[in-house]
This record gives sequence, C-alpha cells and structure tokens, in this order.
Amino acid sequence: MSENSLTQKIIGTTNRALEINLSDRSIRHFSIDWEDRRKYLGGKGLGLKYLFDRMIPGADPFGEENILAFMMGVLLGGGGPSTGRFAAITKSPLTGIIASSSCGGPFGMAFKTAGYDALLITGKAERPVYLEIRAGQVEIRDADHLWGLDTEQTQQELGLERLDGALVIGPAGEHRVLYANIASGHRFLGRGGLGAVMGSKNLKAVAARGGTYKIVPFDPDGFQKVRKKANKNIRNNFFTDRQYRNFGTNSNVRYCNQTGILPVRNYTSGSDPRAENISGQSFREQYDIKPAGCKPCTISCGHKGLFENGIYSVPEYETVGLFGSNLEIFDPEEITAWNDQCGRLGMDTISCASTIAYWIEAGNKGYIQTDLKFGSARGVSDLLEDIAYRRGAGDELANGSRWLSQKYGGEEFAMQVKGLEMAAYDPRGSWGQGLAYAVANRGGCHLSATLFPLENFFGFLNPYSTRAKPEFVKFFEDLYAAINSLHTCLFTTFAYVLEDPLVKLVPKPLLAFVMQYFPKIAVRVMNIGAYPRLLETAVGIKLTQGELLKVGERIHVLERYMNTREGVTRLDDTLPGRFLHEARGDDPEGRVVPLEAMLDKYYQLRGFDRNGIPTPQTLKKLGIPVQNDITPKEIG
Repeated sequence: MSENSLTQKIIGTTNRALEINLSDRSIRHFSIDWEDRRKYLGGKGLGLKYLFDRMIPGADPFGEENILAFMMGVLLGGGGPSTGRFAAITKSPLTGIIASSSCGGPFGMAFKTAGYDALLITGKAERPVYLEIRAGQVEIRDADHLWGLDTEQTQQELGLERLDGALVIGPAGEHRVLYANIASGHRFLGRGGLGAVMGSKNLKAVAARGGTYKIVPFDPDGFQKVRKKANKNIRNNFFTDRQYRNFGTNSNVRYCNQTGILPVRNYTSGSDPRAENISGQSFREQYDIKPAGCKPCTISCGHKGLFENGIYSVPEYETVGLFGSNLEIFDPEEITAWNDQCGRLGMDTISCASTIAYWIEAGNKGYIQTDLKFGSARGVSDLLEDIAYRRGAGDELANGSRWLSQKYGGEEFAMQVKGLEMAAYDPRGSWGQGLAYAVANRGGCHLSATLFPLENFFGFLNPYSTRAKPEFVKFFEDLYAAINSLHTCLFTTFAYVLEDPLVKLVPKPLLAFVMQYFPKIAVRVMNIGAYPRLLETAVGIKLTQGELLKVGERIHVLERYMNTREGVTRLDDTLPGRFLHEARGDDPEGRVVPLEAMLDKYYQLRGFDRNGIPTPQTLKKLGIPVQNDITPKEIG
C-alpha cells in the first residue's frame, strides 16, 4: 500500500479493539473506555486490566481460557521518539503467573494503522490457523502450509508489504517450549513463553495489513515542541546517542565487566579479561556494525553486522552475557550464530542460555549426564535444535531451569526468580538490582526496575549498601509500568532524566549524596515531564508527573495482585541461593545480597502486608476491586 493511501486520519489513537475466540471462530469489536485509558493508558497497563476482568485465577496457561493480549502503545503511530512499540500480556506457562513483554517490531505500526489498538485472543483452533487483519476486515485462515516453518520463513510466506507487519512463532512455539517467543520482523516478544501460548492455541501467525489510517497528534504544535526537545535530549545523552547508537546495548559488557556484575561461568564470577572480545566496541571494530533498530526510533540500539557467514543481527547485551561469558564463550561468531538460530526457532535467548548454563553445572556436579562443557561451543547448536523440537535431553531443557532443578537438584545455581531466568547482571555487585530482581512481578527481570546504572555505571548509589534501594526500586517500578503503557522505549529515561538541567548543573557528589541519603526527595525532583507532555499533546489526556506515577503504581500493584491470586507471596520474592550465600570468586570481600534487610521496607512503601500481598486499603486507594480469593503460603 502506498503513502497516497493514507487518506483517513485518526486523532491521537483509535480506541478500537478486537476480541477473537479461536474455538468458535467468533470475532467481536469493542471500544476502549476512555476512563480505562486514563487509569491504565494502553500497552501493558490496559492489557492487565482486560485479563483481570476476564480471566479467573488458576487458569491453565495452555487452556482455552487463557487470554493472549496484544496491546498497542497509546503513543504508537504518532511519530514520538522511540514510540513504535507494543506489548503482549498473558499467563505464562514458564512461571505460572502473569507474563508481559514489549516489542518494537513492525506489527505494532501495521496493526494500529489498520485501525486497531488491541487484540485479545482466547480459545484454541482445531487445526493450525493464522489471522489476516485489514481495516474493517478480519479473517481466520488455514495455516497448515505455514506450520513447521521458522520465524523468517513464515514472515516471507505471508507476503508482507512495506506497511504490513506480523506476529509469528517458530518450531519452539509449535512444540510449546516454555520460553518460546514471538517474532515481529527481527524483534521479539521474548520473555515468559508467549510463543508457547500462541502455539497452544494453534495460532501460527497474525498478519496486519497497515496503512489505511494515519495517526495525527491531538495538539500538533505542542507535540512538535515536546518531540523536538525530547529528540535533542536523546542526541545529547551519552548512553542513548554515543553508546547505544554506536555500539548497541552490548556496550554494557565493558561497564559490567569493569564493575564486577558480568555473569561468568553461571555467575560464579563477575568479570573476565576475555570479555572485551565480545563487547559492543569490539563487535563494531570487527564486523562493521550499522544501526538497524525499531521504527520509528531516535536511539537505534539494534544493529546488523557483516560476519563470516553473511549479514546478521548483532546480539543484544543479555544474549552476549548469557550465551557468552556465562558459558565462558568469548567468540563473537559463535554467539551471533546462536542468537540467529534462536531467533529463527523462536526461543528466548535469556532463558535458553541460562538453562544451558544450569545444565552444564549440573553435569559438572554429577546431577545429570552431559557432554556440554563451560568454555566449549561443541554441542550447543545441536542442543538448540533439540530444545525447539523437544527431542532427547532438549525435551527437558525446554521446561526451563526451575523445572530442571526441582527434578535433579541444584536449585541454588538455577538462576531464576519465580521461574523466569534472570537477566545478565550479577546482583552481588548491585544490591538494588538484587531487590528489583526478587520483587519483579514477572520474575527475574531487569526491566521492572533498573538500578544497576545508578549503582554501577553512574555512581549515584553505593552498590554495596541497602540504603535508598527500596525507594528507588518502587520509583522505577511505577515509572516503567507507566512507560510500558504509554508505550515508549525505557532507554529514553537516560535522556529525559539525566539531561534535565538540574541533574546536569548539580555537582555529582552532591547529587549522589541526596539520592543516597534523601531518596524520597530525590525521586520527587526527578524530571519525567516529557512523558505526560507527550501523552497530552499526542492523545489529549492531561496528567501531571505525580498522576502519571500514580497510574504506574496502579498498574504495578494490579499485576502484583493478580500474581498473589495465583499464590505468589514473600516466599517467592527471593534470589537463587548462590547470590544469598556464595560470593563471587573475584570478590575478595566475599559479599552476598542482604535481601531480607530490604524486603520489609519495600513492602511498607508498597502498602503490602508482611507476606507481600497488597492490603485491601492499598487496592482501594488505587481503585482496584478487592477479591477475596487469596490463600497465602505459610511464611517461615
């Protein structure tokens, strides 16, 4: 479809949603309530609200009753900085609790310019199908010819044109690997097994034929002003412009290695001199990498490079940290090949690599038999295929590290929280990040609250102190929940917050002192005004900074409440035993994470009881309906 076909304009956002039941093939259109917009925005927040209203606790993740929600960002399509993002929300087969994921692939723009903001999928098709979505037209089509294809082949077979986008699963999703992902272009809805849920519904793909509508701002002049300022801050910021644009997120390898939080040999160490060979800076020197990020994006952290066997996507930091140093592999070609292989098969690289690390260590300790070894690439590629197709030992590894450790032992070195394998930052060198991991709603996630930059990159917080960590974890949880519902890239926080004149002009030692000893004051003066201003000028919803954070708090607490309805309590807000009792081999001071010292304060700030369950008063304050269906686990 050509640009000339963009004849119909939508001011702000469409407020139109689709609900499709694959069991009876029913298709329902409904309008998004404006009050829900104000309270939950879009993206993750609104998706959680829809699941909360529609799905009972205890639903089988692979059952017909599970809902797979694809939610467009309320800012998507209007041209704001790094706003080409959408979210998916479901009940995870890997964790048994709520899973959410964010993606910057082309599906979001295509779906929104086809005239829709949300897609809710329930039921299960009798045989493989895919959805074909155009403006005013939705079809459920046979997908037998697509079943068995990888993610790249599937997107090719769909005949996508320039303004189209798709969601597709690979063999891993078809075989219900518990950490299977969903691809859109070369980007992924990666965590929690969303691809397995899609596969359980016999849904191979969703193709959106976009371009019918053009999204225009509610206040065009005001929008252009805030957009111009936001883009300027992104271009001026060291991380968003000079680091991520030039080297990708893999530039984090160098900083994590220098500060001792790089995962090495299944987190037995936090640094390794060989790690520089797999840093973003080294990738750029060796492979002539060029930006190839999400569209539209001002940051462009994604890259492609010219490798020995052709042009490939450069792995993100998490993939390099976990398939690289954590397996003691320091060959960029091997890591890149595994990243590409996982992408085609449709598997999350974080969970997959971390599960393999557990498997190797379990073999070293005699729990299981395996020929895989740390420091050797031999057998890994074959194992990835076996996992995706659930063959041999791969059938068990497809269930993740928590399942394996519960069967074979070694739970202390299965690097997961609530069943979700952890991101690539060692919390023994970043105690605030340790708290963030432990209490993150979806499990071992660094994107619920990201403290390691403040602790390790910028030096604003002492990484080996518990002081101020609960306050900053709560602040970033609220902020990130709102950002993931607007929806824009979390990396914009580097630019919008750190480029504020107050931060730039105040001497760093003074700023660090205030953040460390007066965190409540520090979080109140942080300037996040770009986000509510973008919302107001793009969509017409006016919120103050405080009101935006309150929306984020409502979203975060709702998700926590939904998880407690599934049985989550304080017992689940913990870390693998290695982090609590075993120091890094390269730390002469022998430090571990003093988690319990931070949990009580965090619960107090959140309005949770000592079991970690939101109190009725907290729920009422946030306008969340109280449901008396929680049976807490016993607290020791």
